[in-house]
Amino acid sequence: MKQNNTCPKSSKRKRIRKGSLTIGMDLGDKTSHYYVVDSEGEMVRESTVATTKKGMKQRFGSLPRCRIAIEVGTHSPWVSRLLSSLGHEVIVANARQVKLISASTRKNDRLDAQTLARLARLDPELLRPIRHRSEKVQGDLMQIRVRAALVDSRTALINTARGMAKSMGERLPSCDADQMGVGKLAGMSSVVVEPLTPVMEMVEALTLRIKAGEQKLEQLARNEYPETELLRQVSGVGPLIALTFLLTVEDPNRFGKSRDVGCYLGFRPRQSESGQSRPQLGISKEGDSYVRKLLVQGAHCILSERGPDTDLKRWGLKLAGKGNKNAKKRALVAVARKLAILLHHLWVSGEVYEPLLNSNRREKSKAAA
Repeated sequence: MKQNNTCPKSSKRKRIRKGSLTIGMDLGDKTSHYYVVDSEGEMVRESTVATTKKGMKQRFGSLPRCRIAIEVGTHSPWVSRLLSSLGHEVIVANARQVKLISASTRKNDRLDAQTLARLARLDPELLRPIRHRSEKVQGDLMQIRVRAALVDSRTALINTARGMAKSMGERLPSCDADQMGVGKLAGMSSVVVEPLTPVMEMVEALTLRIKAGEQKLEQLARNEYPETELLRQVSGVGPLIALTFLLTVEDPNRFGKSRDVGCYLGFRPRQSESGQSRPQLGISKEGDSYVRKLLVQGAHCILSERGPDTDLKRWGLKLAGKGNKNAKKRALVAVARKLAILLHHLWVSGEVYEPLLNSNRREKSKAAA
């Protein structure tokens, strides 16, 4: 592929020897465009590189320590780890937060790489940098993602079977997803049983895979992440929620205070204030959507009638009050946010969880008064 380089070779070599290079790279699926500027902001080189480990090592392995800015994406985790191992300073930019990139009317690989390089040279914080997980944590988290994909596939197959049966005047019995199988077709007409049998067999196979995956995740949490036991003290938090939360956050010390976890996971209310106008908006939904979904499921368990009496449950029920469905949904999300904060606090402090700690304190204060 032709390389675009408008600088004379002598001046380019001189600048490279001087160091202080900043590189912006727009990662593509097969090839990535990169743009190099020196300490004065002058372009040194502009070219492409294969988006492979071999190509990255050949192109950037021999360079002196540089600052390299890349956009977050599918390839950014392994690319950032590889470039860091080569001795470079790597900045993973959250391009969605940079309007100069995301809202540009002239968006292409070349200009994105140039913008990344120039912003990284001036001030890396302008790129709203993020931090990727380690390779091991990413691999462990992948096991959770695989389980989630299998669950989604099973749900889709069950819904398909139910819909097809209804169109023939039949109904599959109500049951949990892990109880669904070929046996549930008993008593139906052959016109329905014959085409739906392969679907039910696949559902049964997926259920076996899901259960095996869950056992593996429980073993992983018990053997390699014993901190999950601290999180599982809270009712409604099982091994899946505890392990997913721990792997998603990875380092509890990355937050100055536990309250920041709510913002990190997208539970912070959006703001669009102007003058006296302060509309009530929904949450930002930034960060990992799957762990947010699990925390909401945990909040369901906490607020359910079967859930034990806790400070969090009392707070959530009081917030919901006797409001309408929307008020209860808002209370559910608020409890999920509080749950995330509580889990982080238990993780950092290592405390024994006391479900009614605040309520007992208030009662003691009233008695003392």
